[in-house]
Amino acid sequence: MFKRLLMFSLTFTLLFNCSFTKKPEFVRLENFKVIDSNSKHVTIKTEALFLNKNDVGGTLKTDDLKVFINDLELASVVSDEFDVPKRERFTIPLTVKVATESLVNDKNLGSLLGSLISQSLKVHIKGDIKYKIMGYSSTYSVDEIQDVKIKF
Repeated sequence: MFKRLLMFSLTFTLLFNCSFTKKPEFVRLENFKVIDSNSKHVTIKTEALFLNKNDVGGTLKTDDLKVFINDLELASVVSDEFDVPKRERFTIPLTVKVATESLVNDKNLGSLLGSLISQSLKVHIKGDIKYKIMGYSSTYSVDEIQDVKIKF
């Protein structure tokens, strides 16, 4: 009887002292950069920075993050689920590959010329990142704009 009471008390204490009622905090997108540009593709990388104060992890998934370059929607970011580390600050890498031909069209020609002169692209990432843990889910809205330097 004493062992059952001790096990129940220990389990009860662990469950209610572990912090998992708050979702990890989305801080920002950071480190925007063009990691490759050639005649076929422009590859842009950024990182989503999070802070998890919980004693448990969970998973994050990017669902339909839209990528606008110079105000024209050109790509989407979709990634595999990412395991969230417990009680840690962490980043999720987000990489986008945009076809160069989609940058060079009649709608985008004026802004492309401006980008060539300034040697930067206006990159806007907008959409949702979903967090899941033990049947609980929550959504982070992302809406970040950065000017990214391009190298020739």
